[in-house]
Amino acid sequence: MKQYHQRRPAQVIEDPVEQREIIDACVHLTFAMAVGDEPYLATVNYGYDEPQKCFFFHCHPGGKKVRMLQKQPVVWGQILDDRGYMAARCLHDFRTVQFAGRVTFLNDDDQKRQALFLMIDQLEPDPEAAKARFVDDASLGKVAIGRLDVEGFTAKRGKTS
Repeated sequence: MKQYHQRRPAQVIEDPVEQREIIDACVHLTFAMAVGDEPYLATVNYGYDEPQKCFFFHCHPGGKKVRMLQKQPVVWGQILDDRGYMAARCLHDFRTVQFAGRVTFLNDDDQKRQALFLMIDQLEPDPEAAKARFVDDASLGKVAIGRLDVEGFTAKRGKTS
C-alpha cells in the first residue's frame, strides 16, 4: 500500500494497539469500490481476524456488492470511532482506521461457518444462542461471506484542541 504524507502528523495513530482498539470499539466498516465509472459504497458489520489480518462480513449472495466485487475486488475501507461533535469548539472527536484491501468470497461451508462464528462472537452479547439459531446448514447457503484481506492500516484522530 502506497503511504502518503499526512498533513498533520500529530493526528496520526501509528500504535498498532490503538489501531486495534478502534477496530474492537466499532461494529461497522465502510468500504468503497468501483467498476468502470460506477462507484459504490457499502457499510457492513464485521468480524476481525487479527492473525489473518482480514475482516469477514456477510451479505445477500445476489446483491450489488457481490456483483461488483466479483468484477473488481480491490476496495478502500474505513472504520470510524465517532466520539461526537465538540460544541462551541467547532471540532469533532474521532478516530479512524483506513486500509486498502481485496475481497474474496468463501465457498466452503466450514469456512463460512467459522467466519460467521467469529462475527457472532465479536458482535453478540450471547453468542452461543445466536450461533445455534442462525448458523445451521440451511442458513449457510443463503448468505455470502466476504473475506476482506487488508494490505496495511493507516489511522488518525481528530484534532481536539
